[in-house]
Amino acid sequence: MKYKFALFDMDGTVLDTLQDLADSTNAVLKKHGYPTHDIEAVRQFVGNGAKKLIANALPHGTEQAKIDTVLGDFKEYYKLHSADATKPYDGVLEMLAALRAAGVRTAVVSNKPDFAVQSLAKTYFAQLFDMAVGDREGIRKKPAPDSVFEVMKALGATPAETVYIGDSDVDVQTAQNAGIDGIFVSWGFRSVACLRESGAEVIVSSPAEITRIIVE
Repeated sequence: MKYKFALFDMDGTVLDTLQDLADSTNAVLKKHGYPTHDIEAVRQFVGNGAKKLIANALPHGTEQAKIDTVLGDFKEYYKLHSADATKPYDGVLEMLAALRAAGVRTAVVSNKPDFAVQSLAKTYFAQLFDMAVGDREGIRKKPAPDSVFEVMKALGATPAETVYIGDSDVDVQTAQNAGIDGIFVSWGFRSVACLRESGAEVIVSSPAEITRIIVE
């Protein structure tokens, strides 16, 4: 077995959350009288946490106080609508089950608000992750390696035994900053070209490939 610990990003990697993120973003933009965005625009806004998502969605130059207000409304709306259209990508549940059966420890490390990470992990991945962490006060977001190190310490993982799986340039940088290997997926929120430009060396096009790389 090549790795004993597999840490996963959430949005765009194990869960297709884009529709709910776009709908929630547009709902609060509309509430505050701002223009809305199509789903492909929102795709480019996500990956760096809710605060960056809302800051990117609002017009350039919007005051910080207004960003904070809209962000608060977004979090409240998304709490109620985070699972309306969200679903695991095809093959992800089978991949996670296969890793667990092989004895691999698994976890989520995400920039998504922690309340949403906990809720979605429980809803879609019961018994498939040893732990899950999202964005919290006092912990630097990815690409800082803080949350990766937190999970590795909790699981007793060493860098050589650990791999990070994600879908974005932020995830590539996170693995690099943590000093661990990375596997990056082609089905997420960033293009293969973006991943390659960011330094990704291992890019897969199906969850089954992740299982093969880790276990075989």
